[in-house]
Amino acid sequence: MRLAHLRKDAGLSGKELSVRCGWHPAKTTRIQKGEAAPTDADIRAWCAACEAEGQIEDLIATARAVDSMYVEWRRLQRNGMRKVQEDFFALHAQAQICRSYVSNVVPGFFQTPAYATALMETITDFQGTPNDVPEAVAARVARSRFLYEGGHRFVVLMEECVLRYRLGDAETMAAQLRHLLTVMPLASVSLGIIPFTARRSMWPLEAFYLYDDRHLVVETLTAEVNVTQPRELADYAKAFAELAKMALYGDRARRLITTAIDCLG
Repeated sequence: MRLAHLRKDAGLSGKELSVRCGWHPAKTTRIQKGEAAPTDADIRAWCAACEAEGQIEDLIATARAVDSMYVEWRRLQRNGMRKVQEDFFALHAQAQICRSYVSNVVPGFFQTPAYATALMETITDFQGTPNDVPEAVAARVARSRFLYEGGHRFVVLMEECVLRYRLGDAETMAAQLRHLLTVMPLASVSLGIIPFTARRSMWPLEAFYLYDDRHLVVETLTAEVNVTQPRELADYAKAFAELAKMALYGDRARRLITTAIDCLG
């Protein structure tokens, strides 16, 4: 950790640094072990004690980036889901290419209002957060405008199971699948579907969205993980390329979708 390196470079023991900062040595230990996140004031005091004031702003910026890397959905959605959807809208507006891999649900920019409503109602009930689903759905569906304007590109890989996981009633699911058939021919869209029968050279992953090789979002059950570290971005790009080799495209992908529609009866 950089704060620990600063202390060592200054030739200070943990106890000496604690005295200079005016706090208990246990606090220094917790910060150095990563058991407690330093506040902006803590970083300023630490750097001053080490006579390294020139590093204050950089360390504060780094600490804030770490804080925003892993953010629980309940924290993000404490006032409802609309604000999060607007943040994703901004990400798409700024990105020329969005590469998406999904193993659970249809990506937001492909969702119909009915499908999005069924999904968001389920999430809201599970999390116990305020219900602003109609507003959140409108904000999510608004992302689809980038399929048609601005020169944006959407390269999507979808596990076949996504076509079979039923969200909402059969009519809602069938309409969502038919919508996939509608967007597939768009010049901005490349949709590949990884069939159940594919010989796996890459195991199924959690859904992730890679924006212009500069920002990646991974969606887990409890949190949004934001990745900007170049080495990690490269690993996800490599995984996406491997997953793409297993996918079916064009008519073969359409047959998987129409078969899923037929299975809805």
